[in-house]
Amino acid sequence: YGATLINYCSLNQFIKINNKITGAEITDTLSGKSFRINASVTINATGVFTDQVLQLDEPGAAPMLEASRGVHIVVDKSFFPSSHAFIIPKTDDGRVLFAVPWHDKVVIGTTDTAVNEITDDPAASREEIDFIISHINRYMSAPIHYRDVLSVYAGLRPLLTNKQARKTSVLPRDHITRVSASGLVTITGGKWTTYRSMAEQAIDNAVFVAKLEKKKSITRELRIHGYAAGNNDRLAVYGSDAVFIRQLISNDPGLSALLHPELPYSRAEIVWAVQSEMAMTVEDVLARRTRALLLNAKAAVE
Repeated sequence: YGATLINYCSLNQFIKINNKITGAEITDTLSGKSFRINASVTINATGVFTDQVLQLDEPGAAPMLEASRGVHIVVDKSFFPSSHAFIIPKTDDGRVLFAVPWHDKVVIGTTDTAVNEITDDPAASREEIDFIISHINRYMSAPIHYRDVLSVYAGLRPLLTNKQARKTSVLPRDHITRVSASGLVTITGGKWTTYRSMAEQAIDNAVFVAKLEKKKSITRELRIHGYAAGNNDRLAVYGSDAVFIRQLISNDPGLSALLHPELPYSRAEIVWAVQSEMAMTVEDVLARRTRALLLNAKAAVE
């Protein structure tokens, strides 16, 4: 639909005329080259980094968020061979705990730990991992030990601040849209299941700020790229793109080789990630285009 997507660029500062944002200065973090981008309206949709961006626009602005860390562990499916998900409705700290079959493994989570430091690479604590293991083991026929954990990953949730709440687990997963005096449109909070309504509200506000012609949304029924169901094999997660990966293998049979005997990914998928999915780094490939690092950290390192 005409979008230009850029990757690995950081925001240095906003460009303003008469205290109104008219663009931004950004830096390509891979090459070090800086650029100036002009824009009739700018949207801040940066998740847990929302407040940092607001500070660039308005130093001293009141924070909108409190962040919490959620940790997950991945174990072999032998511990939970069911094809159905399993949920524990209330843990000792009042959260839910789940075990979900995922990429022929099982992902178990999650935790809710308030954090003060916002980082793009949050790390799980031993206490959080032990919390998950001890709780899930109350319901497992074969106990999970620390040595059985194939991978651990953590993420930060952008939760709307509430001074009356004593812990982040009770903070709502609602979202909010705000327009600053500079014209910056901020959309923050929320969750994956509400992202389309969040996007619609952000765009409606952006159209109003920029005094653009309001048009009927063309994305309400938009299907996500690759949505078409594939064959029931390991390339099925690529949907309609799977045919192109098979074509790569057809053109070069050597690309059918697996990266590692403990991982389900072929060399063709790496080529596809670089050529067609904007993968720029090894971590892009291992963690974001495939799930290698999340399924088996040791094998991913090898």
